[in-house]
Amino acid sequence: MGHQFLFPTAVTSPSVYWRAGIAKVIQEIARARGASFVATDWKGYQEETAEFFRSLGLSASTDVTLKGVRTTHDVDVLVTIDVAGFSVKWIVECKHWKDPVNKLHIMALREIVADLGADRGIILCEVGFQSGAIEAANLTNVQVSSLAELSIESKDAVASARLRDLFDRTELCRNRYWDIPKGIRIDTGLRPDLGDADVYSGAFVTEVTEKYLTRAFRGIFPITVDPFDTMRLSRPLPEILANPGEVLAAFGHIIVELEEKLNAAEAAMQSG
Repeated sequence: MGHQFLFPTAVTSPSVYWRAGIAKVIQEIARARGASFVATDWKGYQEETAEFFRSLGLSASTDVTLKGVRTTHDVDVLVTIDVAGFSVKWIVECKHWKDPVNKLHIMALREIVADLGADRGIILCEVGFQSGAIEAANLTNVQVSSLAELSIESKDAVASARLRDLFDRTELCRNRYWDIPKGIRIDTGLRPDLGDADVYSGAFVTEVTEKYLTRAFRGIFPITVDPFDTMRLSRPLPEILANPGEVLAAFGHIIVELEEKLNAAEAAMQSG
């Protein structure tokens, strides 16, 4: 998708969207959120781009050569993410330029994305895009942006995709849990024996995790955490979950712990 504002540039012709001061504002917000962009050349910009996507928990590789249907393509940054068992692929071009990107580069990336069967193309340029480039991108799966702007808006979007992955893992854990005989669940610490209400319960973990993930999917923020849930889980939860990232941080480790317990219980079941 295209963006409604772009960055100031020395080029002031009518064919360029720009608003004085926007770049400075966005860079300041990005820095306030922990982003730092210091690249002075194209290679540095490419590496910063890859590192940004890695910071979101995605896989990002630089200088990748991919074979398409018609030809091979040299890709600046290849970003991949596994969502619900499917691999999503983004092709990122890094334009460390002094002038705004024109529509020819948008059209070229669109062809590359189609030839590679990728899900999205992204062109990053800190000095902006000509109006024709924005219009060309608006009707395609090519996104025009900048590293500074992405640092502000992308983390929640990627976190939403990761919520789906965590939900699927939680459902799988629930199915694995009930496939294990009750006696082994008790012996390996997956569930309490009768009367031991304070002992770890894998069933309760999946129930509570799915409850909060479902609320997060619906965009119900902030989420107030039930103190009873905090008391029963093996890890403390914050009183308020303000965004998808905080939900992931709170429950990601809890599900990892459950997966480890399930692995141990399944190993005991096989050895017994």
